[in-house]
Amino acid sequence: MHHIPIRRALTLVPFTLVLLVPAALARDSAVLPPSVSNAMAQASPQAIAEYRRKLAEYQEARATFDAEAGAYWGQISEKRRIRNAKRRSGQQVTLDDYVLVHPPLYNGPKRPVNPEPEETPERPVRKPIPVVADFLRAAQDLYQFTPQRPTTEVEFKRAYARYALASGLTREQAVRVYSFETGGTGNYDVQSGIEHGGKRAISTAVGYNQLLTTNSVELLAEQGHEFIRALSEKVAQTSGPARKSLEYKLSVLKRMVALAKSAPDTWSEHEKIGDTAQGWAMHAMVLDIDVGPMLQTHKLLTSVLFARAKGYMRPLTAAELEMMNLTGDGTGLDMVTMPQAMREQVPTSNFFQRGGYERNPVAIRHNTVAKLLAVTDARMDSNSSNAGARELAGAF
Repeated sequence: MHHIPIRRALTLVPFTLVLLVPAALARDSAVLPPSVSNAMAQASPQAIAEYRRKLAEYQEARATFDAEAGAYWGQISEKRRIRNAKRRSGQQVTLDDYVLVHPPLYNGPKRPVNPEPEETPERPVRKPIPVVADFLRAAQDLYQFTPQRPTTEVEFKRAYARYALASGLTREQAVRVYSFETGGTGNYDVQSGIEHGGKRAISTAVGYNQLLTTNSVELLAEQGHEFIRALSEKVAQTSGPARKSLEYKLSVLKRMVALAKSAPDTWSEHEKIGDTAQGWAMHAMVLDIDVGPMLQTHKLLTSVLFARAKGYMRPLTAAELEMMNLTGDGTGLDMVTMPQAMREQVPTSNFFQRGGYERNPVAIRHNTVAKLLAVTDARMDSNSSNAGARELAGAF
């Protein structure tokens, strides 16, 4: 992303200057931009007094809201701590272990605009979000490796379908999650923000299940042994020049897995790698016809296996799997294991931090677990009829 420095404009002529040079001001005012002229006109003692009165009202209303919201979100955290403790000790989680009222939303006065010019702090430069070309360049620079990309989109879909089915995902899970994540139209190399005519990436999420760089690092660290085993089997069944190419790919994969495993197995540590050229190079594997389908599959399969390990043996619906995919396995399973009667009553705020909730209009609008799952299902239903979703379903 290109950073455009904020340029400060003269928005106010000091009051003393107005008194000293009225003729000059009158002469020049005709050529001043309207915004400057308006600011000058507003900056009267009366305007400033009115601004300060409104500012005091705003600050009082905001302080009242922040105190109320702080108490609410503190209760959310405490209830979450209690639920986690109960689960660790094998106790039943009940309706009383959730906050059953919705969070306060600020509806007081807006912060007034200061009629006097204020120092505008320069915004920090935002790091550009890497795109597919950056991932490919990193793989070439660091590993002298270029992923083997499919000759057609359907080739990748078939490879994904074969591996997903063999690993235990169902057609419904794979197709409906794909439909939700990509709108039912995304290709194997689709990146968040660039799909549907978008011009700028909004994250590093790539592919059918929208893996972030951190996801790729984490999957290589935690499931790398499985990827190495599967690719080794393919090498053993291949001969000629194709085998030589696969052997080199296997050697690169082993090096990537070793590096991913060298960090502590936490999201924050994997995120650190994901923000480097090494992480970008690992992320390029999502584009490879052999490794990419495995990464996309295990992004979902880890949630399925997590649920089973916690004793939840019923097959996950696609919407339930998506909740785990979106919110993380622990939080998602909290929603998944909830009886329908509780889903109808428990607010979605129980599964968010305050900042994340207040920035999430979907969670606010569909404000119970049942409503959130229902809108997820509805979006899957709608998008499953799109061309990419139909093609993926056919690949199964």
